Amino acid sequence: MRHLFPGLLAAGFALWAAIGTVKPVLSEDAGMVRLQTADDSRGWDAVGKLILGDRGFCTGALIGPQLVLTAAHCLYDKTTGVQLRPEEIEFQAGFRNGRAVAYRRVSRAVAHPGYRYGTADKLDRVTDDVALLELSQPIRLPSLLPFETGAAPVEGDAVDVVSYAQYREEAPSIQEACEVLAGRRNALILTCNVDFGSSGAPVFSVRDGVARVVSVISAKAEVDGRKVALAVPLAEPLAALRSALEASKAGSAAGGKSVSILSGGIGSGAKFLKP
Repeated sequence: MRHLFPGLLAAGFALWAAIGTVKPVLSEDAGMVRLQTADDSRGWDAVGKLILGDRGFCTGALIGPQLVLTAAHCLYDKTTGVQLRPEEIEFQAGFRNGRAVAYRRVSRAVAHPGYRYGTADKLDRVTDDVALLELSQPIRLPSLLPFETGAAPVEGDAVDVVSYAQYREEAPSIQEACEVLAGRRNALILTCNVDFGSSGAPVFSVRDGVARVVSVISAKAEVDGRKVALAVPLAEPLAALRSALEASKAGSAAGGKSVSILSGGIGSGAKFLKP
């Protein structure tokens, strides 16, 4: 087994979310603030809930008028390992208290070419666990601007996470000033407290008042009983995702399928489901 963080594993690291163990949490965690009103959510409406047919939900973020970033494992059925059809997925931008600012179906979806859903090593499944979704129509609203992306944070940096999760699926929540506990080129450990539904949530670095997406939540875990989040740095995978999306379009133009998930396999998954 290739360990992403050998030092922390030796100290008692446990990837319990990817194995499917649900540990209930209180709806109001320390440092977690619900964005329940329009004023609360101003500037964050480009974060939305991804409805995965009748299988549950993940979190996604708009990084272009027609592009949503999320976790790759959200594209797969947890039980069968079969990829979802894009038309089964709906992006609900700024969903709050039963209504969204914008609703869009997904027309195309690509996972990172290096991602393998069915890999036996659940830690390695975190690597490249990012996906890019193309919406059926662009979202062009003055109040809903796509997020910029930025360079990966390093150990000790402060980051913010905006996500939906079980027990708080009716409105997004923000946790500010989490810390990058450890980092590698292809994975990060954050002190952020995430839960089922937070898969695909954007991790933000805020500099000079501008929030940029720098990572994507993959799973939750524990280090010596402390709740942490595992995330994928975005800078390198994003270029591969954009290339994969263009390759998928080229395949369609040549007579191939309209959607191509450029990775996959059968296995038990880390999809965060609605209880």
